[in-house]
Amino acid sequence: MALTLTVLGTATPHPRPGRPCSGYLLSGGGAEIWVDAGPGSFAALQEHTDPARLSAIWVSHLHADHCADLLSAAYAFAYGGLTPAAPVPVYAPRDCGRRIAAFLGRSDPGSLDGVFDLRPLSDGHEAWAGGVRLGSHAVAHDTEAYGLRAECEGGVLAYSGDSGPVPALARLAVGADLFLCEAGLDRHRDGEQRVHLTPEDAGRVARTAGVRELCVTHVGPALTREAAAARAAAVFGGRTTAAREGDVKVIA
Repeated sequence: MALTLTVLGTATPHPRPGRPCSGYLLSGGGAEIWVDAGPGSFAALQEHTDPARLSAIWVSHLHADHCADLLSAAYAFAYGGLTPAAPVPVYAPRDCGRRIAAFLGRSDPGSLDGVFDLRPLSDGHEAWAGGVRLGSHAVAHDTEAYGLRAECEGGVLAYSGDSGPVPALARLAVGADLFLCEAGLDRHRDGEQRVHLTPEDAGRVARTAGVRELCVTHVGPALTREAAAARAAAVFGGRTTAAREGDVKVIA
């Protein structure tokens, strides 16, 4: 079965009515993978699948707008009747379990073992969920952060996570059928650490990587999605769209 990407949420830095923060459902190869778990995305996930059926959860980094709904999932799995047959593998930066446990008032991440099977990411990490290969690659953010390259039956999705403009992004996305790329920043300011992409940055990465389609997401409050897509397209020169909640994209 071809890969499909369902957009659950795209907002930053906080959820808005009808627009959760970062979250996506990746389906294919007999697997369903929740990619990023921003606030509101767990509710949106339930509109498309039973969370108890998830094959894996993959989290790019531990900023709240990408991971806070892991708390919702933990409660749903433990107490809400959405109990998976086995703990769900969670691929995330190493500190993920400690942070969730601390929020719940527990000192031991092992207290989550009944619901989550925590598996730390690293640069070059590879895992399989059903027939989907999940490759994780370090990117440039102000915390430990990763981009994702997912492959299944010849289809390739690349996802930037949150990152500044670095060569690793083009390597991550090379030849991808769909490049889901953040465009959270209107412009870079002199002297500031570059930890997000402008639409023009996203377009340059897509052009360098030779992707088939660029889909901008995680557009910040200083931009509209339409403006971000237009600016990225002017640099990329290829098919460019903006991610919207409920979109379903077939990747092949």
